[in-house]
Amino acid sequence: MDLEPIHVYFMPGMAASPKIFEYIKLPEPQFKPHFLEWMIPENQESIMDYALRMCKHIKHGNIVLVGVSFGGVLVQEMSKHISIRKLIIISSVKLQSELPKQMVIAKATMAYKLIPTQLASKIDVVAKYAFGNNVTKRLELYKKYLSVNDSKYLSWAIEQMVCWSQKEYLEGLVHIHGDNDSVFPIKNIKNCIIITGGTHIMIINKYKWFNENLPHIILEE
Repeated sequence: MDLEPIHVYFMPGMAASPKIFEYIKLPEPQFKPHFLEWMIPENQESIMDYALRMCKHIKHGNIVLVGVSFGGVLVQEMSKHISIRKLIIISSVKLQSELPKQMVIAKATMAYKLIPTQLASKIDVVAKYAFGNNVTKRLELYKKYLSVNDSKYLSWAIEQMVCWSQKEYLEGLVHIHGDNDSVFPIKNIKNCIIITGGTHIMIINKYKWFNENLPHIILEE
């Protein structure tokens, strides 16, 4: 009798499409990947309610949840509603205290509300928030990884990221982070697996590390 595969659900980063996982290959048939996509938020929707709505797309039990950047925040919220085998975040944060100084200031001053909605739909602005400050040098390359340029979504996502108020990190969470992440600097991050030379987009350009190590991380008790 064939054993049931381990179902691994991947959540991309802010405004990004599942294409960011195109180079991630987990051994089959032991693992079965599934790729979640961003939805347009409802009016005044909290990230908790959004996460509950996203959970409706989970079709299996005892799954592995993998989230990148803002997607890492979302999968943490999702894990509060469903039974999971393992929770993995990449290039993300697990506590409010790990947010960078500029996001803390943006929350205190409510500066995130000043982002013009007409700018929010421009590809360079979306790319900066999704992949970091250096993205403009390789903008054409990253355009293919962005799937959401809706101003309502981006304004909502930035607000939810900046205002996320997680005080204690979730038991059993595995955090993988690059030491050269320009969005979430490593100096603010505690208790993580550090990838040398890893940037905020290391899920794309450090895929060989993930292909080699993710299966072991998933199976670790």
